[in-house]
Amino acid sequence: MPCEIVSTSESNQKEALCARLSKITGQLRSVERMISEDSYDCAAVLNVLVSARRAVKSLSEKIITDHIEHCLKPDAPEGTCRAQLKEIQTMLRRYVE
Repeated sequence: MPCEIVSTSESNQKEALCARLSKITGQLRSVERMISEDSYDCAAVLNVLVSARRAVKSLSEKIITDHIEHCLKPDAPEGTCRAQLKEIQTMLRRYVE
């Protein structure tokens, strides 16, 4: 169930999320470059991977929080509320796996 961006503030949040994702992508590209070299520092590669993993975790938590705060509609009909609850349960289950 996609959420709609309805305000400039939320549009700015979207830009911030995309900036975080770009940073993660850059970290992973850096790891790829390091590994493709004939000789690389294992500790340096692992440090960048740990940073990327933490960044992905933080981004995931931000998206989950935003979804709960902005996309769930507490005044929705009961059937819709149940569907929303099931959706958030699935999302959280996948996140903790």
